[in-house]
Amino acid sequence: MVYILLGEGFEEIEALAPVDILRRAGIAVETVGLSGRAVTGSHGITVQCDVTIDEITQEGADMLILPGGSKGVESIKACAGAIALIEAFMEKRKLIAAICAAPALLAELGLIGGLRAVVYPGLEDVLENAGVRVQPDEHVTQDHNIITAQAAGSAVDFSLKLVTVLRGWYASEKVRTAIHYHGNERSLT
Repeated sequence: MVYILLGEGFEEIEALAPVDILRRAGIAVETVGLSGRAVTGSHGITVQCDVTIDEITQEGADMLILPGGSKGVESIKACAGAIALIEAFMEKRKLIAAICAAPALLAELGLIGGLRAVVYPGLEDVLENAGVRVQPDEHVTQDHNIITAQAAGSAVDFSLKLVTVLRGWYASEKVRTAIHYHGNERSLT
């Protein structure tokens, strides 16, 4: 099971792209509302979550995903149950994936010092101050059990990386081909 934490103000594409792509790969995913089942993202899209933070346990969970959006990350930071879950995942070396501003939260919690990571441009100093080795030329990176991604524009690459980590390259490639995703190399001009 993969849990995606949704706090008020979350960045929609950073949460929903992983839900979509992981489910296309046959991976069980549940959206987890921090303030109830209905949670509204930063662009006014309300998501009806599968469960609330009080209804989940870490037993049987393979990965925890933290989408960004500054208000969404603040919502996660303000939720004692979410922080306890993040810390428990880290203690047990379970997979944690964070995108946009969410890697900064992991750094502030003192959980990723010494690791390589990426973060939303402009927040690199938060990671550096926590001893994280920022990878400015990467959009998605993994170090041990931590997977980080830069921003909303990295949401599909981030999601495909999560499939690769959970089910292997072939499963990720199958989804990438099915959605006709051509990656960052394709020119939009």
